[in-house]
Amino acid sequence: MSHGDAQQGSSIKVRWRCIEVRRKFTAPARELWDLLTDTQKWPQWGPSVAEVQSSDRYIKLHSTGKVLTLLGWWAPFTITEFEEGRYWSWQVHGIRATGHRLIQEGAGQCTVIFEVPPIAAPYLFVCDLALDRIARLLADKTATPPPTSGLAD
Repeated sequence: MSHGDAQQGSSIKVRWRCIEVRRKFTAPARELWDLLTDTQKWPQWGPSVAEVQSSDRYIKLHSTGKVLTLLGWWAPFTITEFEEGRYWSWQVHGIRATGHRLIQEGAGQCTVIFEVPPIAAPYLFVCDLALDRIARLLADKTATPPPTSGLAD
């Protein structure tokens, strides 16, 4: 399996306060965490996010901003929980929304988990699509050769 590969598709788990969808990736934790926290990259993997305006490019606790949804309206957000390299969650329009968890499994193996409140269970389909997009971003990155200087060796 090469860098950026997703393993065995997604799985869904029901917990008492949330429902989660997860996928294991062969990629460095730092690379996955950067994708999850860099607001400029959210539209690349977030199916419901067309654009982001944020107080911080890389989110942290209490970062605020707004996302332009695919429906064409802006939704304000606040980062309500944040643990560097491991977890963040937010409120959108003042309502608890998705949690984003990263678990490092060992040598280049990580699991990305999206959590949604039970009332928002249908949103898991969007989260699963986001995991597909993350897998493609990682695969595209490894398939693209590094830029050359244009100088002959």
